[in-house]
Amino acid sequence: MKIRAAVLLEMERPKPYATSKPVEIIEVDLDPPGAGEVLVEMKAAGVCHSDLSIVNGSRPRPTPMVLGHEAAGVVAEVGDGVTSLKVGDHVAFVFVPSCGHCDPCMSGRPALCEPGAEANAAGTLLSGERRLSWNGDKMNHQVGVSCFAEFAVVSERSLIKLDKELPLDEAALFSCAVLTGVGAVLNAAEMAPGATAAVVGLGGVGLNALLAAKMLGAQRIVAIDTNDEKLAQARQLGATDTFNATDPNCVENVRDATGGGLEYAFEAAGSVKAMETAYKITRRGGTVTTVGLSHPEHSFSVQHVNLVAEEKTIKGSYLGSGVPARDIPRYIGLYQRGVLPVDKLITARIPLDEINEAFDRLDDGSELRQVIVF
Repeated sequence: MKIRAAVLLEMERPKPYATSKPVEIIEVDLDPPGAGEVLVEMKAAGVCHSDLSIVNGSRPRPTPMVLGHEAAGVVAEVGDGVTSLKVGDHVAFVFVPSCGHCDPCMSGRPALCEPGAEANAAGTLLSGERRLSWNGDKMNHQVGVSCFAEFAVVSERSLIKLDKELPLDEAALFSCAVLTGVGAVLNAAEMAPGATAAVVGLGGVGLNALLAAKMLGAQRIVAIDTNDEKLAQARQLGATDTFNATDPNCVENVRDATGGGLEYAFEAAGSVKAMETAYKITRRGGTVTTVGLSHPEHSFSVQHVNLVAEEKTIKGSYLGSGVPARDIPRYIGLYQRGVLPVDKLITARIPLDEINEAFDRLDDGSELRQVIVF
């Protein structure tokens, strides 16, 4: 079938993207679903910093690629052997397919699925196939999803069935931003109720971490970013203290204000500077959890003696360190009960044709979560 899709032809084009247009809306060919695959009609897709990281080259991926990894839609067709879904089901996408039989999957850690990671890096579906093509040439899938398109063919293992009462533009956020940010707090850090926390980087993921900390009754929530508008938004969502990261005394100010730092810190900016800040504002015996994805050539350093003498813990968290089939329905339930108001993070609903302008707004921080509505 023919579909309209947002295709990244070349990484690292100059900003503004509205002028250089690294992403083009093109009519491409989409093959029908193979065995174990599902055709989904897209309804809503969130514009995430991980998408921008591919556009700007800090997260290298094979091109040409149909972008997008955070979305929700309706099942239009199922391939042979698909048993968990049927036509008409509402679904959210997961950006790491879980094969179910590798060591991490069998250990209850599907975010670390080894065949899933290999397929994502190669730009294929879990099966190793590419169902997208343009002018007869195969195209790459972004992390097995490629949801910036009218339809997508994905592995059954990349989909989670949803409650049909949830509006699909809101449901899209649970596919990545909520799953990653809330999961970092609940699963990776296992943050204690009533503890103190800091969030460094206030994009969609960081603000979801903030909402999760508030839900746990954190007695103090420190929000740090370079953008004053995001700091104001963080205060509205429950931050007790805000600090601008451009202040050269930011770390000292946070430590002074909190009596030596926070018990938990969450890095969600995807930069070495943010990671170093998160580590330095964590108090003795505290835990730093990072979800940011910086360029693969970037590294950060810590003072070894400090790590030992203060018994700090550094943890990475991918896909919320959880089980999407379990966690997404749980997080939706928390939202529906009013204790996790993630809908407040949606600041714009846009058409697919506005994708380059959306990346500009994401880059300059003028919008939190923009949702493409189909």
